[in-house]
Amino acid sequence: IQRKRETRTIREVYAQILLGDAGDSLNDCRIMFVTEIYKIEEPGSSSDAPAGSESPLKRSSGPECKHCKDDLKKNCRWCNCHICGIKQDPDKQLLCDECDMAYHTYCLNPPLTSIPEDEDWYCPGCRNDSSEVVLAGEKLKESKKKAKMASASSSSQRDWGKGMACVGRTKQCTIVPSNHYGPIPGVPVGSLWKFRVQVSESGVHRPHVAGIHGRSNDGAYSLVLAGGYEDDVDDGNEFTYTGSGGRDLSGNKRTAEQSCDQTLTHMNRALALNCNVSVNDKHGAEAKNWKEGKPVRVVRNCKGRKHSKYCPEEGNRYDGIYKVVKYWPDKGKSGFLVWRYLLKRDDDEPAPWTRDGKEKIKKLGLTMQYPAGYQKEKENKNEVEEEAATPNKAKRKRKSQGSESPKTSPAKSLKKIKVEVYKLSHEQKTLIKNDEQNKKLWDEAMGSLSLGPKFLNKVEEVFLCICCQEVVFQPITTECQHNVCRECLQRSFRAEVYTCPACRHDLGKNYPMSVNKPLQDILTQLFPGYSNGR
Repeated sequence: IQRKRETRTIREVYAQILLGDAGDSLNDCRIMFVTEIYKIEEPGSSSDAPAGSESPLKRSSGPECKHCKDDLKKNCRWCNCHICGIKQDPDKQLLCDECDMAYHTYCLNPPLTSIPEDEDWYCPGCRNDSSEVVLAGEKLKESKKKAKMASASSSSQRDWGKGMACVGRTKQCTIVPSNHYGPIPGVPVGSLWKFRVQVSESGVHRPHVAGIHGRSNDGAYSLVLAGGYEDDVDDGNEFTYTGSGGRDLSGNKRTAEQSCDQTLTHMNRALALNCNVSVNDKHGAEAKNWKEGKPVRVVRNCKGRKHSKYCPEEGNRYDGIYKVVKYWPDKGKSGFLVWRYLLKRDDDEPAPWTRDGKEKIKKLGLTMQYPAGYQKEKENKNEVEEEAATPNKAKRKRKSQGSESPKTSPAKSLKKIKVEVYKLSHEQKTLIKNDEQNKKLWDEAMGSLSLGPKFLNKVEEVFLCICCQEVVFQPITTECQHNVCRECLQRSFRAEVYTCPACRHDLGKNYPMSVNKPLQDILTQLFPGYSNGR
């Protein structure tokens, strides 16, 4: 070895290499693999070396515990007892069959006096408590988070967190996008729903609580008249609506008194954009041709019944299309500034409070719509309350003996209402006739014409795309008589799946994707606006 060079990143050795017995040599040869150079020791040289002069041998494998590096002086909760971490009494340690952690028998709570005889043992964190398991038919137990909430231990009689105002949607309207203006296909004027969440599911007014649904850069799509503001004036075919805001709703309040001025922002601005005039956020504006403005779906709630005779007596009712005539700032009854809007009805269908409207509701068979299982649950609850109110069993017995005739439910006693048949125009009938590829499906759907508006639900069910689970858009009718959206089929082909998504019939790599135009035209007429955003 002639010289060495060692830096933070480089280790180099330059040596003279002797070649054979002739004495030939190579000078300044750089050794690349420095770690593979070994010293040739003479016999007996290592025994003469003083103790500790050489470094100890490196272990062939790494430490078993990555946390303590197998240091006997360190306490470790990963390679020893998971509670105390002390490296002692291995004969009194139990290994969990789920997480594989060790536990001293005396560290457990309560401590164990001996090793259990069972083959399987689980630590407190992995063990399933049989009392916490929800069996079939049992009520779901509250989570630890909900059990600690103030509502769980509250002595108040109010039913916070358990009503229909807090539930989520069980389905979503996919016939039209959320930013759709105008009526929803299949939802006639006069439709009734018991709760706001059902109105949201139908797509008429999507927010569960908010009174205005819209976007501040686009416009308002729907609103609810619920008598929440004292400045509202309802005259049926026209009404003065008060904007949102100006209230302190902190602390999970749904409503409160006016406490500050309203501004023409957010939903207030969205509703102003529906007026057929440029937005003026200082003085308001009035449209000369108000019928050219954007339509707003209006829902009246039974809460407004105490202020207006046009609101329904129960639930929520869809009252048709209204348009904004003008909007202006005004000083409200509370003394604060509020934005007010004048809306007038602009709908071909008769209003539900008129004679014609009531006749149409009767012909269409529109009744109050309840959530699934709601009426049955209510009947069971009433029966339990009646039994609890009865003072003793004897009276109940006498009462049952006295009434020999069985009770008939009000639902059965009602006469079957004859629903008006859904009428198709001549053009729609021609388009259906031209769609020869789907003749069998149309025959199935046409059998539901006698159900009135529910005919559209049947059409939606029959012509549902199996990929996106929505009404087919730009439909491709395959050889096997299945309808798929063109975009969905193209996505399938890009993934090199050249079969029908419904039945796996082989279509071939070069299958011509020609749109079924008659089907697309009839679906556009039955569901106007469903193609927006698709």
